[in-house]
Amino acid sequence: MLSYALRRLAYAVPTLLFISLVLFALLDLAPGDPMAQLPLTIPPEVRADMRAALGLGEPAPVRFGKWLWQLFAVEPMALADSAFGTDLAAGSPRLISWQTRAPVMETIVQRLPQTLWVVGMAYVVGVLIALPLGIVSACRQNSVFDRAGTLVTMVGYSVPPFFSGVLAIVIFSVHLGWLPSIYDTTHRVTDWSSFTVQLRQMTLPVLVLSLQTTAQLSRFTRAAMLDSLHQDHVRTARAKGLSEVAVVLGHGLRTALVPVVTVIALGLPQVFGGAIITEQIFKVNGVGHLLIGAIQAGDLPMVQTVTFLLAVLVVLANIAADLAYGLLDPRIRHG
Repeated sequence: MLSYALRRLAYAVPTLLFISLVLFALLDLAPGDPMAQLPLTIPPEVRADMRAALGLGEPAPVRFGKWLWQLFAVEPMALADSAFGTDLAAGSPRLISWQTRAPVMETIVQRLPQTLWVVGMAYVVGVLIALPLGIVSACRQNSVFDRAGTLVTMVGYSVPPFFSGVLAIVIFSVHLGWLPSIYDTTHRVTDWSSFTVQLRQMTLPVLVLSLQTTAQLSRFTRAAMLDSLHQDHVRTARAKGLSEVAVVLGHGLRTALVPVVTVIALGLPQVFGGAIITEQIFKVNGVGHLLIGAIQAGDLPMVQTVTFLLAVLVVLANIAADLAYGLLDPRIRHG
């Protein structure tokens, strides 16, 4: 398993390099100019000097090479410097945001905890609700519970986050007044009272993000469990006289979890994508809000870095899913 994991990580390197090339080319060809938002009173020669300082006058291959070096070498060294007090990145040019003139990775690290609070909690809640819902629906196929669950999950999967988010604000914030509609990023948890405030302001964005996760994963879990419960090893377990709970959880669920793990692993990047919209709706000052602001400002270094990190998350999710196969199903062996 260890050798397979190392091989998968090695294979991921050229994949990420190709993704970075495509990403850089697409964003480099996109319309827009970082100088467009500057005052028109700035003389042309000053504008030219500013473009040169941003590296916009260099050829695309040179800019791509510098971006790769800064992303894969300078920024990790800067992260090590901040963690261990070294000076590996001293004197090396870092990735600088055109919008804030601050290092890109430092800004992302500052915004990341807010996104992880919301996205991580939403995904955990979605998975914890979806798995039991799918298992019970499969065990009680065509029952009232199964039909009701199918209806609710199909509605939840069909409603996009930008609509469900606004609807949740109208119902729970405007009409009922139960929950805040705006996420206070400056809030700090220091005692039980502040913890309850944090839970209240997280409820709506977590609810909106977990809705689609629950809908998609519960339907997939139901289908996988139905297939698993009709396999020979489950019939054999029943013939041995095992209880239905032992048959379902000990034999059916373990086989069904193999494809479900793929959905869970690959669904995490999708939740981060949904968080981009949700953070705009609830004013969560996270990475998604940062990405939208960078796109609007034409901040290519910030957009390239955030998008590339999302691609890294997708690749790592694929590797995690493959590794989980061998742990869940002993019939699968990684050569």
